[in-house]
Amino acid sequence: MRITEQRIKAMTTAGLNLIGQALSIYDSQLRLVLSNRRFQEMFDLPDALVQPGALFRDTIHFLASRGEYGDEGSVDDMVEVRVEQALAFEPHYMERERANGQVISIEGAPLPQGGWVAVYTDITSAKRAENLLRARSEELSGQLLTHAEELSATNRKLAATITALEEAKRELTEIEARTRLTTEMMPAHIAHLNSEGRYDYSNRRLSSVMPGRPSEILGLHISEALGANAFGRVSAHLQNAYNGKTSVFEFTEDQDSRRIRVSFTPDGAGGVYVMSVDITEETQARVALQQTRRREMAAQMTNGLAHDFSNLLTIILGMQSQLDKMALPEDAHALIAATQKTARRGGQLLNRIADMTGHRTPQPKATDLRRLLEDLRIVATPSLPRGVGLSVVNTLPEQALMLDPGMLQDALLNLVLNARDACGTTGQVTISAHAIGDIWIEITVSDTGSGFSSEALEKALNPFFTTKGSDGSGLGLPMVYDTVKLAGGDLNLRNTPSGASVILRLPYRPAPPAQEGLVLLVEDSDDLRGQFRDMLIDLGFSVIEATSTDEALALTENVEGIVMVLSDIRLEGTATGLDLLSQLKSRLPCILMTSLPYTDPLHRQALAMAPVLSKPFSKAQLSALVRTEAA
Repeated sequence: MRITEQRIKAMTTAGLNLIGQALSIYDSQLRLVLSNRRFQEMFDLPDALVQPGALFRDTIHFLASRGEYGDEGSVDDMVEVRVEQALAFEPHYMERERANGQVISIEGAPLPQGGWVAVYTDITSAKRAENLLRARSEELSGQLLTHAEELSATNRKLAATITALEEAKRELTEIEARTRLTTEMMPAHIAHLNSEGRYDYSNRRLSSVMPGRPSEILGLHISEALGANAFGRVSAHLQNAYNGKTSVFEFTEDQDSRRIRVSFTPDGAGGVYVMSVDITEETQARVALQQTRRREMAAQMTNGLAHDFSNLLTIILGMQSQLDKMALPEDAHALIAATQKTARRGGQLLNRIADMTGHRTPQPKATDLRRLLEDLRIVATPSLPRGVGLSVVNTLPEQALMLDPGMLQDALLNLVLNARDACGTTGQVTISAHAIGDIWIEITVSDTGSGFSSEALEKALNPFFTTKGSDGSGLGLPMVYDTVKLAGGDLNLRNTPSGASVILRLPYRPAPPAQEGLVLLVEDSDDLRGQFRDMLIDLGFSVIEATSTDEALALTENVEGIVMVLSDIRLEGTATGLDLLSQLKSRLPCILMTSLPYTDPLHRQALAMAPVLSKPFSKAQLSALVRTEAA
């Protein structure tokens, strides 16, 4: 039967309450973690000072005010002296006589993670026997022997108790150290909130899940640690947890739009356990996979219809061609020409549908987005009326990014032409690009036209919806939407005070470096690993090799200077190249390779995480992904 953490805590507390000595454990911030009933009884402490989280300073102030330490000066001075001694976390043993005549020994020992444990023992009887020996040494009678026996028995009991306490302290220290080490290794923030919403435990990973937040958050209220905006997103779920209901949810935090999954779990004693995970990359992969599945379903539904419709258009064009050769009135020839034009337009529409539902796989490569946008401005400007201007505002870092430049440029050109139509003969079209942290690239195409109607805002991404009448196919924006989703991004439409904006958000993936530095090659086939090693060396890299995810992770931890990872998807063992990418602590540029077909779920998921080379590939193809010229 599995013993729950709550039951273990209850059993530990019950065991400590049976010990004759008083015991207290304070953390590195001098807040009470645990004490037994004897601790409260020995010093006659109020309930508030024996609750977890009670301050050591408050307890000392209470005792000093009551005369516990005699007349050593002002209460505040006595408190400060003892607080400073406690913060030193040094082992100590001392004996002192209390104001009520009781004599106690105090033994303190520091804990590995900060704080200390103290054991208080009533040694009044032992001291009385010692004093009796000194005062009546000449009367070593039965009374002395009796006290000697009592002292001997007391010492034996004390020794046994101390041994038990030391073992309990050792076990508690080991359990605490193992628990903290385990939680600190996890790629998630794990914490506990007390009944007031303040952190009394944290694995110090908040800043890695939500950059910009502090790592040392013990004692902070959750609203202080997360910030007002993020706390506003989670407060309702947190309240549900305090009401006894487990809550698991996702939200997008404002600082760099990371997607965070949070779990709030009641602890049954008034507090809440917290686990937060950054699932941004998982969300991007999920979005790309969902779009691929939608496209496959659409392809299955439309391929048969498109085939039959194409045959009908072919028959119509053939019949119209025969009619055109006949001696018919001039008006009839005009109708024949219009019919042929419409049929050809139907054929073009079929081609557009095939593009949307067919096999469109992003081919990301190192792309200078600044140059791409400038080239787009040069290409698109001649298609604009004289009264319509086109400008580019680019604040992206000067860094090559992994993008499919062809698909992206086609999508942006489509949006520019739509903006041109919205502006009419005069107006302004603006393309702006910036980074959101190191998570997203955001590209906005805005215009000074009339804006989207409420119907267009709702339906513009639906295939065949158009506001251009017979001049529009209704496939332009859906094609752009498809392009963005295949890359793991998102698209939004909105009106602005001066017109309309279409916002593309794409994953921010830095390109691998130029041909220099150390590459980690992860491949479990000896023959293939040798081929790929030779390719990389020919391209100017040094190479270090691994055959499994565990081996590769160990190398990234212990070998400095790795600038890129080239990994197969299927590896030795159960873990895959996708697991390797997910567990890499640093954001190393990565390229995946595989012989899996495109229809394999792992292949599709990989496309949303990193560039993928299909085996077999040439040195020139590998070179293109690492920004070198083909050899």
